[in-house]
Parts: sequence; structure tokens; C-alpha cells
Amino acid sequence: MLSDAWVPVRRASGRALTVRLCDITDAITTDPIVALDWPRPDFRLAGLEFLIGLLATACPPADDDGTDEPGGWLDWWKVAPSPDVLAEAFAPFAHAFVLDGDGPRFMQDLEDVAGDANRIETLLIDAPGGQTLKKNADHFVKRNAVATMGRAAAAMALFTLQSFAPAGGAGNRVGLRGGGPLTTLAVPPRNGSLPLWHLLWANVPVGEVPTPEQLPRIFPWLAPTRTSEAGRSTTPTDTHDRHAFWGMARRIRLEFADNVDSASCDLSGATDSVVVRAWRQRPYGTNYAAWEHPLSPYYRQKPTDAQWLPVHAQPGGVGYRHWVGLIFADAATTRRAARCISRFRERRLWQVAKGGDRLRWRLLAAGYDMDNMKARGFVESEMPVIEPGDPQRTEAFVQLLRQLIAGANDAAALLGRAVRRALFSDGAKVALDAGLLTTLRERFWATTEPAFLERVQAAAGGAIEAEAVRRQWLRDLAGAAAALFAEAAPIDATGADRRPDRIAAAAKGLRFALNGYGKDGESLFRALGLPPPAVAKPKSVAKAGKRRT
Repeated sequence: MLSDAWVPVRRASGRALTVRLCDITDAITTDPIVALDWPRPDFRLAGLEFLIGLLATACPPADDDGTDEPGGWLDWWKVAPSPDVLAEAFAPFAHAFVLDGDGPRFMQDLEDVAGDANRIETLLIDAPGGQTLKKNADHFVKRNAVATMGRAAAAMALFTLQSFAPAGGAGNRVGLRGGGPLTTLAVPPRNGSLPLWHLLWANVPVGEVPTPEQLPRIFPWLAPTRTSEAGRSTTPTDTHDRHAFWGMARRIRLEFADNVDSASCDLSGATDSVVVRAWRQRPYGTNYAAWEHPLSPYYRQKPTDAQWLPVHAQPGGVGYRHWVGLIFADAATTRRAARCISRFRERRLWQVAKGGDRLRWRLLAAGYDMDNMKARGFVESEMPVIEPGDPQRTEAFVQLLRQLIAGANDAAALLGRAVRRALFSDGAKVALDAGLLTTLRERFWATTEPAFLERVQAAAGGAIEAEAVRRQWLRDLAGAAAALFAEAAPIDATGADRRPDRIAAAAKGLRFALNGYGKDGESLFRALGLPPPAVAKPKSVAKAGKRRT
């Protein structure tokens, strides 16, 4: 895996090709590689994690203090290492990256695994499960769509499963971060196409190159599996810190076969001399506990809790409502940004961005939205991140962000309740997460995002006072809520279940709250950090806010 060309990539010119791992810096000044070109989004994300982990293990920066000293982070940022230099750095680890053969196999149990063979498609996280097949419910992801994989696709499918592994039945352990973890990466400022190298290097942690004796503690397939039959857990103190990139919760062995019929890989379309059509699994692999992966954010239930839990992907992807928790959070709160994000913001951004460029980096957030063992979908978002022009204003800036987002949360809830009152009778049992209302909420966030970025940009540059930003934002929220309410509950709509009087009352109640009146209005203004309305509550408005029967 470290010497053969097997990784599909795309250059800035649009040319697609397959390269060795060490070739990621090839032609970086003329036609750089800008993206991995795997046919699946989960493979592309896992591929980024794989490369960051490889660099963090084989050739990590010694420091990132901003000096140009050889071995420092800034050194390779300014002048990327050549493919020959990377090949030399990777060479001592070649024996740990052999996919098939008689010795240790990449991401596979050191022992042979007996038992029934599984179809290779079930190695994919979104493949239909046993119950789905039994009920003939594989309507969207069909069975038998992937019967053959080449070794390149099989290697990435295996790494993807081990990295993001959900619950897999009795004894089949979840990944080091639990099932379906959220990965966040810093995407540096750039003019034109961003070389893949700079995306990777921006997120590689500092460290030291491990000694040969440490490798079995980093790559678990080089040693007997730390099994968990008796409930034994594996914590960071049991291994090396770089083990976080190479966690192997499942005891798996791939079955390789000569490709005698020249079948092509059902994922890549390429033809390999050796293919994989089945795999075996043994329960009670490694049970990871108390780990923190460098590329994932974490949270805790209460500020006093000692245990931090990995953040998982959710329906709808990532948007501005997640900003504080994924970017600016720290250990004093219940949210903690991924270490790669904190490190980039605090130590690296100022080294690579000048002036206004500090306001232009982006956050990539992606992962599987899981419902226990079932993948509901793979979500991926990239959004701009705005930093304050003066770093000394960061604390006040983050506090303003918290208020703006809290206000948006309140306004979204007000909109949902108003639409529910407009469309359904008092006794109707309609969950607020039902399809219509969930879609409405997501539309609210999408509709208000441009205004949010505009307000935050102005606040970051110091062009407008925070009080004015909050009031402008309130007008943005009220306008979006009113427009979406009118779409969801048009007063002139026909139908036996439509009540114009009920719709009108709900609309007035929504306006009543958005103007700061009533308990809901007081809560909204408090969330935004705004004083309550100065004018006494008019009686006529109060009556309008009551629901008619």
C-alpha cells in the first residue's frame, strides 16, 4: 500500500489519475492534486483521515510555533516535501501496510477468522442489513449491487468501516469514536484551488516519529487483538496516542481470490488481478473507551461531567447553528472543538493568512447519520468561518455568536409551534419532528444563513456595534419566520382541514412573540441579549395572540 499506485485523485486541471500515497505533492506548483477521487463520499472522508493519520505517524511536524526551522510545521507548509522525501519517510512503516499475504494484514485480525463468509457489499456501512433484506425493504440501496471489489476499494472499505463502525450485533464492537462519528477539518484560506497537501498538513498534529518497538501499539494488526470477551476496555494508556488514527474495533479478515474471469471492481470499474468477494468476522474485538480522536469534536452532558463523548452526525448536515460547538468551544463549556480545529485557529491560521484572509477559512464537517446499526445517510457540509479582526475581541465575539444562534433556535421553535397550531387541531398528536415541521425547520436555517454570515462579518470587522447586530438579526429572523409561515399555512388555502380563523390566530401569535411579548417573546429577547420592548403590551395585541376556538 505504501509503494503501489492505488489512490484515485484529481488534479486542478481536472485530470483524474491513480497515484502512490507519496505522490500527493507531485507537481504541486504547476498542476497540484486537489482532491481524492473515490466513487463514494464516505471513502473520500476516510481517505483524508487515512492520509492525515499516515503523515501524523510517519513524519509529523516537530512544532508549529511559527519558525522556519527544519522539521517545523511552517517549513513543509511553505515548501511541500517531494514525493521522494515522503517515500523515504513512509518506508519504515511499509510492513504495516500490506493488505494481503501471510503476515500481518492492514486493518485485519492477526489470526485467521473462522465462520460464515459475508458478501463483500456488507463491508459497506450503508449496505442493507439482514432485517432489511428479510423484509424486502432494500428500496434505495439495493442488495447485490457490489459483488466484487478490487484491492484498492476493499482497503478503503475496510478502513472506512473500522473508522466509523456502528453497532454490528452481539459482540461486534463500534469504532473508537462510536458509530457514525462527526469529522471536522480546517480548510485553509486559498487563492484558487487548494492543493490536497495543504488541506492535509493543516490538520496534522505535532509529534515525534515512533520507534520500531512502538509500532504494535500504534497499528493493532501487528499484535494479537486486545479482545473484550470479559468486558475489558482499551484506553489511551494501553496504547500509543497515534493509535487513535488506526483504531480496529472489528476482528475481520478479507478473502482474496485470483481474478480469473477479469471481473471489474463494482465500485471503481478498475480491473485488478486479485479481487475480494467475501469477508469473515469474529466478535469481541477491541472495546475502546475514553478516547479522543484529533479530528472529531466532543461534548459532555454537564459542565461538571468528567467524560467527554464524541459528537455524531445528524440529519440536515452542519450549518451556522453548530458554529460555536464545532469551532469556538473550549473545555470550560459542554462542547469541545476537535483538536485539529483548535490548533489551526490558535497556532496556524495566523502563520498562513494575512490581514483579511484571517476571516476566510472554512470548516469541513462530515460523517454518517446513524440510527443505531442503520445508516440513514452520509452528511457533508463545508461552511465559511469568520474570525474577529482583532484576536483580543474573540471572547466578546463568541458571546455574540452564542446570542445570535440562541435567538435563531428560539425563532425556529416559535415558527414550528405556530405552524402546528395553524394546521392541526388542539387534540392532534403531531410530533414537532414530523416530516413537515422538520423540513420547515431546516428551511428556516438555510434561509437565514446568508443574513447570519452578513451580520457576523460586520461584527467581526468592528464596523457595527453588537447591539445593532442583534437588532438587525431579530428583523432577519422575524422576516424569515413570517415568510415561511405564510408558505406552510396559506390563509386562502382550500380543504376540509383548513381553518382560516385558526391560521390567522396562529400568525398573529407568531408576530406577538417575535415582537417580544408573552413568555415566548421574553425568552426570544433574552436569548438575543436584547431588553424587552419598552412599550406596554397593548390589550388588542394580547387578545390577537390567543388562539380562537
